[in-house]
Amino acid sequence: MTEPIRVLIADDEMLVRAGFRALIDAEPQMIVVGEAADGAAAVDLARQTNPDVVLMDIRMPGVDGLDATRQIAEAPDLAGVHVLILTTFDHDEYVIEGLDAGASGFLIKNTDPGQLLQGIRVVAGGEALLSPGLTRRLIARLVNHAPTRQINPGALAKLTGREREVAGLAAHGMSNDEIAAALSISQATAKTHISRAMAKFGARDRAQLVALAYQYRLVNPPDPTSPNAP
Repeated sequence: MTEPIRVLIADDEMLVRAGFRALIDAEPQMIVVGEAADGAAAVDLARQTNPDVVLMDIRMPGVDGLDATRQIAEAPDLAGVHVLILTTFDHDEYVIEGLDAGASGFLIKNTDPGQLLQGIRVVAGGEALLSPGLTRRLIARLVNHAPTRQINPGALAKLTGREREVAGLAAHGMSNDEIAAALSISQATAKTHISRAMAKFGARDRAQLVALAYQYRLVNPPDPTSPNAP
């Protein structure tokens, strides 16, 4: 039997945590392993409980969600922990900072419960929760907001043609299954190409690979001021 997805909830509102807990604990193959009311507690509990996914609020007292996300992403002992940011704020700068801090995805708190549960599954599976509309617009801005990102300057030259192609499709928000179908390859092969592209770029996760695909123009970012932008 497959092990349940282990979820840690970090939010400073008790009622919000209770609502998320009830939703997640009622879902087969998911379990809440802890609750935190601030970012510092979230990092501590992540080390204690080793969750698959942390549902992370941004606006919390003391250490906020962005700092906590960064600490989790940079900790070698928490390499298997994925952060899914949940907030009532959908301002571009929060999403940009969250992705740059190491979050694997971003959802608004009033999202449909089914979408939240699916988001947890996607992030727990090691993929980024990157909706084609919101993320493409934000990544276009992230490209210009992160000029100091530490990248191996020879990384682009090391990519094979297929790795470039796969990274570009990932940047369009496609999952491994969708990439496999589009290129008529197996899902395992698509995942291997993604992993190799991440390793060559030095990307810590799929979300950062997508940002780098735009930054290095493997795909062209849309103009966020265009009326046709997603």
